[in-house]
Amino acid sequence: MHISPVSAFGSEAVFRDNHNQSRASGGPGTAPLCSIVPPYLLRRLAAQHTPRLSVVARAAKEALLHVQTVQAARAVRTPAAPPSLREATPSPPKRTVFDAGNAEVLPGVVVRKEGEPPTGDAAADEAYEGLGHTHRLYADAFGRNSIDGGGLALDATVHFGNLYDNAFWDGQQMVFGDGDGEIFQRFTRSLSVIGHELAHGVTQYTAALAYRNQAGAINESMSDVFGALVEQYFNGESAAEASWLIGQGLFTDQVQGSALRSLKAPGTAYDDDILGKDPQPDSMDSYVRTSTDNGGVHINSGIPNKAFYLAASAIGGNAWEAPGQIWYGALTSGSLPTTCTFSRFAKATLSAAEELFGEDSAEHDAVKMAWDTVKVKV
Repeated sequence: MHISPVSAFGSEAVFRDNHNQSRASGGPGTAPLCSIVPPYLLRRLAAQHTPRLSVVARAAKEALLHVQTVQAARAVRTPAAPPSLREATPSPPKRTVFDAGNAEVLPGVVVRKEGEPPTGDAAADEAYEGLGHTHRLYADAFGRNSIDGGGLALDATVHFGNLYDNAFWDGQQMVFGDGDGEIFQRFTRSLSVIGHELAHGVTQYTAALAYRNQAGAINESMSDVFGALVEQYFNGESAAEASWLIGQGLFTDQVQGSALRSLKAPGTAYDDDILGKDPQPDSMDSYVRTSTDNGGVHINSGIPNKAFYLAASAIGGNAWEAPGQIWYGALTSGSLPTTCTFSRFAKATLSAAEELFGEDSAEHDAVKMAWDTVKVKV
């Protein structure tokens, strides 16, 4: 069994042998570890030195080291399902929830399988329900048969690590930590987080977006968009009614903030003495040039996030309908290059809007207005 490097807690994380070998080789099927908490937030928490926050600092170091160890892998597109499978009627979800028992072992012990009753463990049951709600959005709104388009089984591990401050898609399954209890609560509490991470799987199976710079920010933005749509679809919320927050409910009451990110108002999700201020820009005027966070993938995603919010608000109604169809059409078009820029992605959304609704449509005009507002040239 392949053993990963020693963690900040002095423990060892054990993963599937073939999974880590794939990451190490960088060969076909390799995918980046896409986590919901940005590295810049974990660094701030890891730098805390007060006795009250010592547990928080240790938990953040653990999560940060784990992300840095695995995220070095480059993303390559996983072969999509054959057209005959993609066009088939979506099948019911096939969910399995595992319990890691607060160790860094994947997948863990099976605690709930498809069709079984609730376990009474909040994390396990929230994960199970969240997988189902995400599957339902893709099936009902986009006719997609699970994450890969071919009925992929949906696996999730809960209680990963000791006070683990993150949730992530590792290229094969979902993984959830319980949080440190001081800053973060358990990561299954937020449906938008579950939808966000599973959307990384959809991107993995449809687009060859490198997880770096603007292509990586588009990758993160697509996950925020579809994470928000999963939550809105479940709640039956229109674009005007929705909160447009990602990770609402993750912070404890001690944090001055509502969520990890806001699509409606990037840069306003939190403003806290410990976490600092949400650094996301809402237009190219404040684009952040940085070598950290894989070139700012979690920071600059605020720009395409705002564009989707603006388009959805201008079109009106339910965001998973016309706006979601346009963004989904762009993602699955097969036209996005590996090093896709914001401008190239904006053009893909305009092409999708034209194909779906016509060049002279209100939908096309709304998309064009949205990208103009965030100063992305098309």
